[in-house]
Order: sequence, then C-alpha cells, then structure tokens
Amino acid sequence: MIFHGQILKMSSVLAEPIQYYLNLSGDLICMNQLLDRKIKIKHVGFQCVECGLDKPIFRMGFCKQCFFESPYASETIIRPELSTAHLGIEERNLEVEKEIQLQPHIVYLAYTGDVKVGVTRMSQIPTRWIDQGATFALPIAKTDNRYEAGMIEVALKKHLPDKTNYKKMLQNDYESDLDLQHFRNEIEKYFPADFRNFYKDDAEIVKLDYPYETPEKINVFTLEKKPEFEGILKGIKGQYLNFENGDFINVRSHEGYVIDLKMINN
Repeated sequence: MIFHGQILKMSSVLAEPIQYYLNLSGDLICMNQLLDRKIKIKHVGFQCVECGLDKPIFRMGFCKQCFFESPYASETIIRPELSTAHLGIEERNLEVEKEIQLQPHIVYLAYTGDVKVGVTRMSQIPTRWIDQGATFALPIAKTDNRYEAGMIEVALKKHLPDKTNYKKMLQNDYESDLDLQHFRNEIEKYFPADFRNFYKDDAEIVKLDYPYETPEKINVFTLEKKPEFEGILKGIKGQYLNFENGDFINVRSHEGYVIDLKMINN
C-alpha cells in the first residue's frame, strides 16, 4: 500500500502508550500499527503549508515568502513576549493574532532530558508536551493572554532552559527522584512581580508514556540528505520516528514535504 501527500506534524491521542497519526494531506495513518514493520519513504516534492505551491520549504513548513509574511509564522509564535494583540496593535494580521494570542495560556515545566520552562495555549495541552517528547509536565501559571505568559517565561528562562535538547530527550534518561513540584516551588520567587498573581501551585504532574525504547545510538537524518529511506519502525517519541539501527526522522521539521509512504512486507 502506498500513501502520497504533504507532511504535517503528527497528531496524537493521550493514552498508554500515546497513539500517533501521521498526517499526509489530511489522511491520518496510525503509526502505532506500523511498529515493527518496514516502511519506505520517498521525497517527491514540496507544498508550502500556506500558499500550497511546490516551492522549497524555508522553515516551519513555509516557503521563504510565506515565512516572512504569514501571521502563522510571525515572531510572536516563537517569542510570545512580543505579542501585541492585547494592545490592538497588528504585527501581520490582527484578526489572526487576536485568535492566537487572546486566549488562556499555560506556563509549564517539562522534563525533556532537562527540566525546561515553556508556554502554550491552554487548548494545546497535552499536545504541546507530547510534541516536545516530555516525560513529565507540570503547569505553573495560567494567564489570560500570550503576552502575559511570555513575560513570565522570559523571567524564568534566566534560571531554566526553554529549549529541548533533542538528543537528551531521545536518550530517555531521568532520575528516579525527579520532582517537578520542587522545581515549581523553587522557581516561584523568580516570577515577575506584576505577574505573580498568575502563579498556580495546585496542578498535578502529568506523566507521558511513549511507544518507545531508547536505542543504542541516535542518528537523525533529513530527507534532504536521504530522499529515499526504508527501515523498520521501532518507536515514536515527540515528533520523531525511530527506525532500526538508531535512525530517526523528525516529522515536524519536514512539514511541507511531499512524500510517498509505502509499507513493505518484512
């Protein structure tokens, strides 16, 4: 069987283990059912997630022009503290920016190989944590908009990382006595005074279970370097597919790539 289409990030369902669905032009393929099966991936083109044209992908699934023009690729997506929709100030498209920014946001701690701080829309929990490959996650603040959450993150990332180290995340190691609640209690004193009222200490730690076992080695490849690849799917974590012999591909970093996906009888 061959599937053809534009890659979008995998959808997921919180379960034990998490269920993953590869999105190819709207067709959802249950990847958990393909574990221990041989898969062939062939890169055949591009399709920008904004304009839909067959143009090389620049970043985040966008061609270069759309990356610098689309409100869905604006700087506030990466740096929420720059949000201005709450002031009625447009960056690229105020209606879109209001939709994204003027809704409840969560500031959280997550363990992804290190304890990190992050921000996401409340509606994106637990999807955001799953996409990052977090083993544990804990909300520490709930804000009314994206700007407020961003300002808290700016203060806290002086003391904790805000990026995921993908190799540490894929190594899947953590201390048995890891306690995010302790980190939450310790980090409270670094909340900005004007935003301290958003701090919350009543959330429970969420543990996430992936269909994944740590391989002996980790070798991440891209379809730029390997436009044709086949291998046996062994596990899934974050947005990474893990194949035999430690080969990994990051699905999200290939958004906008058009592929043929073929299941091969082992």
